[in-house]
Amino acid sequence: MDLQQKCRYSLLVPTSMGVRLTPDRGQPMHCRESLNLQVTSAESNVASVASYLGLPVKVLTAFVKGSPVARLIKDDLAGRHMDVEGTEVEQGGPWGYRHQFNLADRGYGSRGPCVYNDRAGEVGRTLNAEDFDLERIFGREGVQVVHISGLIAALSPEAGQFCLQIARVAKKYGTRISFDLNYRASFWENRENELREIFLEIANLSDILVGNEEDFQLGLGIEGPEAGGKDVSSKIDSFKRMISQAREEFPHVSVFANTLREEVDANCHRWGAIMFADNNWHIVEPSEIRVLDRIGGGDGFVGGLLYGVLQGWQAEKWIQFGWACGAFVATFMSDYAQPADEDMVWSLWSGNARVKR
Repeated sequence: MDLQQKCRYSLLVPTSMGVRLTPDRGQPMHCRESLNLQVTSAESNVASVASYLGLPVKVLTAFVKGSPVARLIKDDLAGRHMDVEGTEVEQGGPWGYRHQFNLADRGYGSRGPCVYNDRAGEVGRTLNAEDFDLERIFGREGVQVVHISGLIAALSPEAGQFCLQIARVAKKYGTRISFDLNYRASFWENRENELREIFLEIANLSDILVGNEEDFQLGLGIEGPEAGGKDVSSKIDSFKRMISQAREEFPHVSVFANTLREEVDANCHRWGAIMFADNNWHIVEPSEIRVLDRIGGGDGFVGGLLYGVLQGWQAEKWIQFGWACGAFVATFMSDYAQPADEDMVWSLWSGNARVKR
């Protein structure tokens, strides 16, 4: 993949930031008096791989003006080495705008995790392309890859048009577009026609398309294997057929990728990946990984894959680094990767868990 040169930013992500509350010691939400608080969003999770490994990253978002949660988010993203550009939206009183809350029980053993999203009044629903100088960002500053998530595109009609306009301007200036479908049924309720049209246009503009079996089927209408279940390895041929159909529908997309996950229990998964790139299939057969917290593993995979693309590696290494970053995230209390260097990730890929002195 021949990437644009002399760009100020390697990776840009539009996102709606919030906070995550998680009980400690693997306990369910309703049984704890103390909770861990962290800043979160799927898209900033993806970007963290590149930012921690030294590439310039930019976040486009919206903040509640004067909110202590907004200040927490700004400081956290700065600590992740990311540039941030965001509109300041007046709260509008106690019943006005706020940043989303994500209540996440990690699960433990035979008890699976449970995630509850509280997104009423979410400030990210106000995201509007008119609030950002996209011509400056993509035309003068320059961006190598923009990563767009279906979560943001489906937040509201305004946010959908925001993502669509970003994709259009990015394409105009030769920025590569990565689109993680991230279908959510609750977001699509009574908006199926509107969102299908937006998703199809972004997918047609994209260079990299990411999603699981449900994302491709429900987000783009591509037939595929049944979601979930055991022995995910036996479904690889079905995944190939799904991606092959997607290739026919979206001929300008050069990379198709999705993860393969089978839950043995909350703390042990069989984790794999499949990717079509450079006219070849690249497959990481599912193998067991230990899981401290599963949330963010898919974002870590995408972040690792995009890092490999940005580094100009051979395609085989994209999926390997992506797989390893996803497994890496599963070992963290946070839902994003914080690698000190590439070797920390490659050691996981090679299965080297020996102590380093």
